[in-house]
Amino acid sequence: MFDLPVVLKAERKAATEFRNKLLDLGFAMSQFSVYMRMCTSPAQIETYCKRVEAALPQGGKVNILLFTDKQYERIISFHGRTRQPTNKTPDQFNLF
Repeated sequence: MFDLPVVLKAERKAATEFRNKLLDLGFAMSQFSVYMRMCTSPAQIETYCKRVEAALPQGGKVNILLFTDKQYERIISFHGRTRQPTNKTPDQFNLF
């Protein structure tokens, strides 16, 4: 999740480039400043942390939260006043 300055045109451009980079890295937007991605191992987490760090714009605040697939499944979401079905862990891909 992040809070980036967007007052100046250059700041808005940097924020947009950061969002696009997150999408290129396979992150999905949960909310406007909250993106998420499934990682299958601590090594993969570290790899993506380094990739996000390399894409950071100047200024602003970026936080990376880590939680397990079980914690992800227990997120309770509402859309308006309607409770949404529970999240399912994304399918994992194995490459041989």
